[in-house]
Amino acid sequence: MASSYHQEMQEVFRNNNKSREFPAHNAKVHSVAWSCDGKRLASGSFDKTASVFVLEKDRLVKENNYRGHGDSVDQLCWHPTNPDLFVTASGDKTIRIWDVRTTKCMATVSTKGENINICWSPDGQTIAVGNKDDVVTFIDAKTHRPRAEEQFKFEVNEISWNNDNDMFFLTNGNGCINILSYPDLKLIQSINAHPSNCICIKFDPTGKYFATGSADALVSLWDVEELVCVRCFSRLDWPVRTLSFSHDGKMLASASEDHFIDIAEVETGEKLWEIQCESPTFTVAWHPKRPLLAYACDDKEGKYDSNREAGTVKLFGLPNDS
Repeated sequence: MASSYHQEMQEVFRNNNKSREFPAHNAKVHSVAWSCDGKRLASGSFDKTASVFVLEKDRLVKENNYRGHGDSVDQLCWHPTNPDLFVTASGDKTIRIWDVRTTKCMATVSTKGENINICWSPDGQTIAVGNKDDVVTFIDAKTHRPRAEEQFKFEVNEISWNNDNDMFFLTNGNGCINILSYPDLKLIQSINAHPSNCICIKFDPTGKYFATGSADALVSLWDVEELVCVRCFSRLDWPVRTLSFSHDGKMLASASEDHFIDIAEVETGEKLWEIQCESPTFTVAWHPKRPLLAYACDDKEGKYDSNREAGTVKLFGLPNDS
């Protein structure tokens, strides 16, 4: 028997299963993220820029394009509580902090290597950035100076604080989740989470669970308190690249090179919906207040339509009649 939530959300998506695409960049989009108030969506691209859209009813309206990086913008994130600030990580060995009110770069912080992942601490005070050489640098968000730097002996994939800001998590190439105390960065635990490369990690907004995605095509859901795996989701066939929890923590979107995005009910593991895609998906992000999912795919694959520009951002969950 499906839960009432399950039936309710299926009804929502039956009436709102339209996806719309919006031109964002002139090369593929690596990362999408919503501001904490849900009013803006930012995207980072291989074309070395970030774009910001304003969400107006059922469409994204491009507000600005942010230039300055000398290489691909691989990941970006917003300040956890200030909806005007976001930060970008680039292969040009810098991170940049931007303010949407001035459209200028507020700060450029030089780092040692080519940056591939970034996150902002829940208290807003620190930005952590990981590079291709498996160094994670902790940068003071106010002074823009590095506070700490850790070199790891394994391939570091995605990084994240827990919601309480007192632990720091890394997923690694050996299939493990390494958990460090924060701010002193002492190893608390290393969990053998997957038989192969553990790629991505996300915490749910309620603080009850976190999820990891792996090269074995599995998504595993973990209890934050107990640090045990509660259940696995196994509908994808390819390495899981990206994950996002809905604002209420009840849905989990996961995506890979499969030509669909899986939307699961967190508490049962059941499939709630799937979004059909024509190509692999790089990034997914649920809106912080509504059942709207922003995502970006490898536009080039499968469609050799020269009129169709690579670098679109897509939005799912729009009314069928919109």
